[in-house]
Amino acid sequence: MTTTEAHSTKRVKGGSFLIEDLQPQDIFTPEDLSQEQVQIAEMATAFAEEKILAQIQAIEAKDFEISKALMLELGELGLLGIDAPEEYGGLALDKVTSALVTEKLSVSGSFATTFSAHVTIGTLPLIWYGTKGQKDRYLSKLVTGDWIASYALSESSAGSDAMNIRTKARLSDDGKHYILNGEKMWITNAGFASLFTVFAKIDGEQFSAFLIERGTEGFSIGKEEHKLGIRGSSTCPLILNDCKVPVENLLGTAGKGHQIAFNILNVGRYKLAASAVRGSSTAFRDGVRYAKNRVGFGKPITEFGLVQKKIADTAAEIYAAESVVYRVVGAIDAALAELDSTSSTYYQQVQKCIEEFAAECSILKFACSEILDRAVDQMLQLHGGYGYVEEFPAERSYRDARINKIYEGTNEINRIITTGWLIKRGVKGELALMPAIQRVSEDVAQGGADMPVVHGTMNGEFAQLRSAKKIALFSLGLATAKFGTDLSEQQEVMGALAEVIAEVLLLDSTLLRTVKISGAKPMAETLARHFTSLSFARVKSAAERLLGAASEDDKLEGHATAMRRLTANAPINTVTTGRAIAAFMVEAGQYTL
Repeated sequence: MTTTEAHSTKRVKGGSFLIEDLQPQDIFTPEDLSQEQVQIAEMATAFAEEKILAQIQAIEAKDFEISKALMLELGELGLLGIDAPEEYGGLALDKVTSALVTEKLSVSGSFATTFSAHVTIGTLPLIWYGTKGQKDRYLSKLVTGDWIASYALSESSAGSDAMNIRTKARLSDDGKHYILNGEKMWITNAGFASLFTVFAKIDGEQFSAFLIERGTEGFSIGKEEHKLGIRGSSTCPLILNDCKVPVENLLGTAGKGHQIAFNILNVGRYKLAASAVRGSSTAFRDGVRYAKNRVGFGKPITEFGLVQKKIADTAAEIYAAESVVYRVVGAIDAALAELDSTSSTYYQQVQKCIEEFAAECSILKFACSEILDRAVDQMLQLHGGYGYVEEFPAERSYRDARINKIYEGTNEINRIITTGWLIKRGVKGELALMPAIQRVSEDVAQGGADMPVVHGTMNGEFAQLRSAKKIALFSLGLATAKFGTDLSEQQEVMGALAEVIAEVLLLDSTLLRTVKISGAKPMAETLARHFTSLSFARVKSAAERLLGAASEDDKLEGHATAMRRLTANAPINTVTTGRAIAAFMVEAGQYTL
């Protein structure tokens, strides 16, 4: 039994958030966590506070013995085996629980990087693609933490452009080994990992993956990189100089390594978003508690309006990030629940299910990493000059956050993936996107009136959500009409489309969650209203960029008139909502509902 069975959600298609109106009961929210999930979350939270934060200075000083010991402890608790099969000592739990553990442990960017690189991109390739012999040899060691895993894809000339790797492999004359030559860059956990998933092209053509043990002949590890942030994580280059890898350590099928690389990254993206939620709330807690005790002009600085605005904006965005992460991962779990776990093709089906939500995973990655980016910036600002010195955690949080917009695919790449994936699914008929674009285009041209939305006190916010959906679809229609198959070359347009689409998913998740829980959590409604104002302002900004780029000159004025109708909304009093949110959070001393 999975831990989310008690709170099943509606099975939805990936990308359907843009064209389908769900009801609050159709989505998974953090309030739907089962008792078992809550207990696991509490265990992970306690570990983070009592073990990780208690040793943060040693971790940041690159005392990797501490990190390795912590990983062993997590192995004993079973938290390294959340995604692993039970026959190898894993728990084989649902994706919500896996994301939840990642979130709660992410109080340190450095250790979160160590943990996530091991359990996700380090171990999942073996779980999904490994032979029985490979799993028998390695998986139990990874689940216990006796061995640490690493994932080696990036090269100096192939970061986001993964298919451009230069590392080559050739079969030895006796057919017993692959001989690898090349160099990998920026490899997490490399300094102490025992098992590496390394990508290379067989004969310079077939993109493939190999399992390489530390100590393999011809395999060496370079010096530790000294980084801007996540300084307590290990990051080294790998050097392969006639590295002899047994043929039985080819992972998956020769020439199909891209499937491993890209499918694993989808999971890495939603887990990165979960990590960003905890990173944001941890920075928020540090900032609010500092501000409560900081006196300026004779009173705590939390009594000043512009300080309250920073607290309110950040809290509202954390609420939205939390809402969207668990809505998406819950939807993935609902899709996976339909699979037969005893099937010989189970893991292939798992990948296909998750790939269906590739656009959502990319949105989670870039939207939540940017929410984290804004959170640490605002919280450092609350510290004033103290935020800029190492004595206070705001400085470390600020540095650690920056990497999240780079790894697991840069935010620019993930914007392109978001728009491209949705259009691709629409063109193939897997998503009824094209009919939806046509309906909205006709409706906008005719100036049709909207039907009323009935969600009680949140009616105005849902009206803005509906407008945001129309803006996204209308803009997609303009862009595809103007650029056709060349749209993928218009990165500025693709990026702006992704930003509008992302705000639709964030708004939809936040508002549906709010209606679902507002009776039990009164502050949720205020947070949602405040976030809607922030989000819709971003929609308007991106829509303006889209309109100028995607409209033909002779149609620009007409399109501009239509867009003004769609973006027209009565502003709420964000000073009032902001003060209410700030007072609530300051009293609590942390992000809470």
